[in-house]
Amino acid sequence: MTTLLIIIHVLVCIFLIGIVLLQHGKGADIGATFGGSSQSLFGSEGPVPLLNKITTLSAVVFMGTSISLAYLSANKSTSTVMSDISTKAPVEQSAPAAVTEPITVPLPAENAAQPAAAPGNKGQAEKQKK
Repeated sequence: MTTLLIIIHVLVCIFLIGIVLLQHGKGADIGATFGGSSQSLFGSEGPVPLLNKITTLSAVVFMGTSISLAYLSANKSTSTVMSDISTKAPVEQSAPAAVTEPITVPLPAENAAQPAAAPGNKGQAEKQKK
């Protein structure tokens, strides 16, 4: 049912676009665009009343399919996400991770020998020895 309504809705949309584009604009004549105006096919008033009736009919069908599709989609689902969660097995909570002691690094003693100076810093190494 929904698929049939969607197909009808899309076809009416395309038809409605085409029929609106064929309408007379203000100050423009559609017959002059396509090479002449023959009013004998549509009667003495031309295509205006017929196009208006076709446009009105297709707009009514468009609104009808829009409302019915909206009604069907609103009443399609009866369950909610929350009811699905409550029917599932409860999630087990794990114990918190064990707290570990921070690693301490012993600082070098003040009496320890100082590291050898870099070759480019001989002047600084001599100052440190004195």
